[in-house]
Amino acid sequence: MVVSLSPHLTTSPGESVGPGILAIDQGTSGTKALVVDECGEVLSCAEIPVSLHALGDGGVQQDPRELLESVLAAGRQAIAESSVEVVAAGLANQGETVLAWDGSTGEALSPAISWQDRRSADFVATLAEHEARLTQITGLPLDPYFIAPKLRWLKDRSPSGARVTSLDAWLNWHLIARAVTDVATASRSLVLDLDTRTWSEEAAGIFGLDVAAFPEIVTNAADFGVTNVFGPKLSLNALIVDQQAALLGERCRVRGEAKCTYGTGAFFLVNCGSTPIHSNHRLSASVAWETPDELAYCLDGQVYSAGSAVDWLVRLGLLSSSRELDTVGRDVRSSSLVTCVPSFAGLGAPLWEPRASAHFEGIDLSTTSTDIVWSVLDGIACQVASVVVASESDVGVPLEVLRVDGGLSASQLLMQHQADVLQRPVEVFVSPHATALGVVELVRRGVGLAPLAVDELATGQRFEPRMAASESLERRERWSAAAARAADAARKGVR
Repeated sequence: MVVSLSPHLTTSPGESVGPGILAIDQGTSGTKALVVDECGEVLSCAEIPVSLHALGDGGVQQDPRELLESVLAAGRQAIAESSVEVVAAGLANQGETVLAWDGSTGEALSPAISWQDRRSADFVATLAEHEARLTQITGLPLDPYFIAPKLRWLKDRSPSGARVTSLDAWLNWHLIARAVTDVATASRSLVLDLDTRTWSEEAAGIFGLDVAAFPEIVTNAADFGVTNVFGPKLSLNALIVDQQAALLGERCRVRGEAKCTYGTGAFFLVNCGSTPIHSNHRLSASVAWETPDELAYCLDGQVYSAGSAVDWLVRLGLLSSSRELDTVGRDVRSSSLVTCVPSFAGLGAPLWEPRASAHFEGIDLSTTSTDIVWSVLDGIACQVASVVVASESDVGVPLEVLRVDGGLSASQLLMQHQADVLQRPVEVFVSPHATALGVVELVRRGVGLAPLAVDELATGQRFEPRMAASESLERRERWSAAAARAADAARKGVR
């Protein structure tokens, strides 16, 4: 389908220019859809929440039908509420989530096994001798977080003949009747050869998987097909995993520029330029995006529990809602030495211990609920700082400013503390739609338009470090020691 996004409407000053782009961000807690005009102005926004089910055995799953319906409903609503003709679309997916489905009918045959799911941890442990080779091929540490371990775990529990793929391939089948996966999502699989950006038969074989059953890999910006599921006939021109979309949306287009998204988890990514970097600090190396005019790689580190850790505080009654964070947290005693490792869903980079549980140290009879709340925020900030510092060594470029987005970036207390422990400025992205705006950028490239100009003045609130460097270092070292003890306890089976 040939798409023209050239202005063809006569508008008054201040009015939007059409036609428009539909950008969909299918995330863990909900699906967001934007309609954006050619100048980058957001014309409408629809958000549909989705449910997440945490099981008692390390399992975390979602209803795939609910996820698909949220994509359709959000897209239709955003189009209905916009003022322009919408002709092109793009989709960001939540990443390392998988399901089993009928390849003929598209019917889901299993729950969607979330990126947070840890039920494949025992299987992963049996592959320890292959970890170094897998990392050499794929750029990723061996961990249940990634796609392949969950594919194998689910394949062993699925009906004979079921197709088991990442969630995005199933969504794409319903949108354009093609079960394709984009190269950035594929690079989160532990089966993609990072240098050639093709499936590795050797890596697949280690997991007991058949490359022939894997989805076709496509770039992130092209003409992927036509969809009419949102009402009008649209060209689908962008496909990407959500965190890479946010990296692009937050204008991290130059080697060394980085962002962190504070959502269900906190996800740090740094642009590595056109050549992949294999981390010396066990960070994940992935494709950031591949478009007709650019190839970019990234390194990333993950805090699996950020917003979900705050939700835990709410469930315990320590907060009435996440909006109370700044009010309660500011009452913390300056002498509090409670340390939290917020590994409610295991530890990611750099320790990679999927069996780790949340770990608190320094609690005594004087500890208050406020100390616990503060320690969780401190744990999130310290873990993010640990991966940022590691990335600077890997990339060889000092971070000038950390760009941030996501729900928890609204907490001034957390953002100020992040700047303090990191000893770098933290800049909140001016828009709450970083992922979707990254999708818009890819759609533009997919139809042959130039990238939107980067407006250096369009920035949000900026937090400068206030803490002494010596105190920042002491806090990070204390947290790192506690994290190492949490990982060691998990390896020994201690709860």
